Amino acid sequence: MTGITKILVADDDAPSRMVLRTMLERAKYLVVDAADGPAALAQVARHGPDLVLLDVQMPGLDGFEVTRRLRSQSRTALLPVILVTGLAALDDKVRGLDAGATDFVTKPFQQGELLARVRASLRTQAALSRLESVQDVLVALANAVEAKDPTTEHHCSRLAQMALAMARAISLPEEEAEAISYGAALHDVGKIGIAEHILRKPAPLSEDEWAEMRRHPGIGAAIVEPLQLGRLVAPIIRYHHEHWDGNGYPDGLRGLAIPVGARIVGVVDAFDAMTHDRPYRSAMRIEQAVAELTTQTGRQFDGDLVTVFIEQCLTTPVSEPTDTLAAYTQGLYQFASA
Repeated sequence: MTGITKILVADDDAPSRMVLRTMLERAKYLVVDAADGPAALAQVARHGPDLVLLDVQMPGLDGFEVTRRLRSQSRTALLPVILVTGLAALDDKVRGLDAGATDFVTKPFQQGELLARVRASLRTQAALSRLESVQDVLVALANAVEAKDPTTEHHCSRLAQMALAMARAISLPEEEAEAISYGAALHDVGKIGIAEHILRKPAPLSEDEWAEMRRHPGIGAAIVEPLQLGRLVAPIIRYHHEHWDGNGYPDGLRGLAIPVGARIVGVVDAFDAMTHDRPYRSAMRIEQAVAELTTQTGRQFDGDLVTVFIEQCLTTPVSEPTDTLAAYTQGLYQFASA
């Protein structure tokens, strides 16, 4: 939000609209209004308010339907919507929440309560906006990494899809599955701190260059750890190069000590790297990559996860979005605030 906060008041009852307008203007808000559901949607499109106070019982489209339509559009998906209603039944409130309402005020309302709910909804929206800014920064960093190494284009987005499919295949809770998907999308964000000539080298790396490359999981984890989503995503980023037998990096974790998300990303990362060209070698055929995964079972990889990947996930279609990470980070701020 910039400048004065703008609030849309939508109510088919003119005296109620006037009461709300007066109350809000005295509190230093800028107010626009609408007398029915279609007009409310038009005013949102025209004025871009920071919050909507929406009567439930309106002609044309009721408040529930207006809320659903606002939630269905990316531009207004997070717009605070407070339903102002004379309906006190629990079923009506459940209906409003299902439609996507942020809060309720029941008529007749008290000025102090209404203004407090308005302030609370605006504070929540401001917090979500800050998280959205964090999302944009992370996406920019991850895209910057891929820009440094064009041969890995779309690598992160493919990993996000495959990792999500694997997490669901082993019946992990949806929040954990989403965390693994985001961890996969951001797994190489630490390469922003690695020299470009190492990332692009068209030959095997020297020992010193490998030592430098092995810093990227720690760098990536440090980038996301201060964020709210860090508790779920940072371990995936830090440990995705650990090996089942303890010979990986950066910490030499072994077996089940490696977080399951990191083990999943380790499998799909290796498969995707093997089946796409790199500066120092051509892509393997899928059957060759599968044979290598099988050979490394119990050494580099968790054998149970390799089996799941081969038997259940390998046939899952993987798209190549134009914007590498957009499809996998659109909901990052909602996820992080959960």
